Amino acid sequence: MTMRLNDMSPANGARKTRRRVGRGASAGQGKTSGRGVKGQRARKGGYHKVGFEGGQMPIQRRMPKVGFRSKIKALHAEVRLDELAKVDGSAIDLAALIKANIIPTFATHAKVVLSGEIKKAVTLTGIGATKGAKEAIEKAGGSVGALPEKPKPAKLKAKKQEGK
Repeated sequence: MTMRLNDMSPANGARKTRRRVGRGASAGQGKTSGRGVKGQRARKGGYHKVGFEGGQMPIQRRMPKVGFRSKIKALHAEVRLDELAKVDGSAIDLAALIKANIIPTFATHAKVVLSGEIKKAVTLTGIGATKGAKEAIEKAGGSVGALPEKPKPAKLKAKKQEGK
């Protein structure tokens, strides 16, 4: 005999019958129906805000704020020395790193850090490098170009001109 979906039923004791409240004292949940006596929670539609502690300062406001997520961090990328070997050619700039899938496409700044080793001579242009990484690149026969100067905000320029 095969079992069919309409023959299936839950095991005995797996599903409890719903308790019918407010049906008299003999039913075990008469009069107040398990809601206690008076107050907002005893009423129909009794509601209070999530986290409300009766006027006491709620725990989510008593605890200090923690953490910070930098919006600039998403635009800056770190490149390890050994990743530079994956780039085609010896001249490396931001576009070359993006093309080689080393940094994300939305990155606007990159910096080479001393991690791993480099064997081929590379020329960095428009990319920063830490002191140790710069030494390692120069030791391998490469060079690190100067970074482009950051544009200064207009307010600072105006203040400097007034001071002269």
